[in-house]
Amino acid sequence: MIFMATQSPSPPLTPPVVRPVSDDGDAVVLERVPQKTEPPKMYQVVMLNDDYTPMEFVVVVLQEFFGKDLETATQIMLKIHLEGKGVCGVYSRDVASTKVEQVLDAANQAGHPLQCVSEPVH
Repeated sequence: MIFMATQSPSPPLTPPVVRPVSDDGDAVVLERVPQKTEPPKMYQVVMLNDDYTPMEFVVVVLQEFFGKDLETATQIMLKIHLEGKGVCGVYSRDVASTKVEQVLDAANQAGHPLQCVSEPVH
């Protein structure tokens, strides 16, 4: 079952960092320090080779779920076949997880043991 978010997540509720600043008098002025957020960690979807899944099925999966054209999908499929694994794409954690589930579901429905995982990009 696939769930989709209906609205983007709200930022965490953390108070802004405030430093007291003296102005040569008795009053204290608070200065706002902008917070810097890091971009989200990215994950690569990796398809693993096996001796049973047809190459044509792998090409179709790459085209359908990863939007690859025939030539690119064939190149990735050959890399998977020859090197044991190949990167299908790089996404945010939730999108990568969804892609993995889509591939595993399609392989299961077609009766193929194709395996796909997501791993953090270093």
